[in-house]
Amino acid sequence: MNIAAFDIGGTALKMGIVNSQGEILAKGKETIDDSDGEQILQAILAWIAEHPGCEGVAISAPGYVNPHTGFIEMGGAIRRFDNFAIKEWLEESTQLPVAIENDANCVLLAERWQGKAAGMSNFLVLTIGTGIGGAIFCNNQLVHGARFRAGEFGYMLTERPGPRDVRRYTMNDTCTLRTLRKDYAEYVGKPLEAVSGEEIFDRFDAGDVACQRMVKAFFNDLGTGLYNLVNLFDPEKILLGGGIVERPGFLALLREHLAWFTLDDYIDTVSHGNDAGLIGAVYHFNQHYRSQHAISN
Repeated sequence: MNIAAFDIGGTALKMGIVNSQGEILAKGKETIDDSDGEQILQAILAWIAEHPGCEGVAISAPGYVNPHTGFIEMGGAIRRFDNFAIKEWLEESTQLPVAIENDANCVLLAERWQGKAAGMSNFLVLTIGTGIGGAIFCNNQLVHGARFRAGEFGYMLTERPGPRDVRRYTMNDTCTLRTLRKDYAEYVGKPLEAVSGEEIFDRFDAGDVACQRMVKAFFNDLGTGLYNLVNLFDPEKILLGGGIVERPGFLALLREHLAWFTLDDYIDTVSHGNDAGLIGAVYHFNQHYRSQHAISN
């Protein structure tokens, strides 16, 4: 069976054709303007129309996602997806079965299915991007929480709150690439769009004093969050995902900073890079419809 798989993000939509064994047969990508939900939906429909042999649709999406009903309570950066029954909408539009799961949970499922966490009973995934995402696998099962919000590691405090909005002291506002870029852009007097995370880390490697300070603060806040997670969940591993972790030397540099927290042995990177969301979404699709079939019989 071939499945049309999609990994939805605020800046890009990754698209694929993946068979039920998790093998990616084709891939595509579309840049998304201003987290435009309508653009995402139309791109999904166009990709499915271009690949008429697909027998199902698997979605990895940000936000608070009910994996049973396919209802998105909060769509992360994509406001169009707030309170949106995306599974129902896509099934009506495509006449295909649809399964949807939170994006960080999909990364975790890909790792448990075909990655470094195969056989593990207790591990975490933490993704670093525009925000900090997370997922929990505890006692051999994915943890969703009472309201499908488990794993929102980005809301952990990395410092004692002061007089500002409490969210200003969380991982989402202290150790994301967007925050790092924003701080550097303000320092050099450039617009945010003109500064990349790659540039900051290149300058860090070259010994730029400002970038040295900012990147070390980034790692310290990230280490604070990881320290809390290790002591809360006692995982075998915490696997890190996101574009920045694929940078050569990133993992070694992070481990060097985490040695202060005695966490260096706990950390590794995910196996599938930017393909993890597609693979995990297909795993969820397989499990969802296998379970439904078993119940109906």
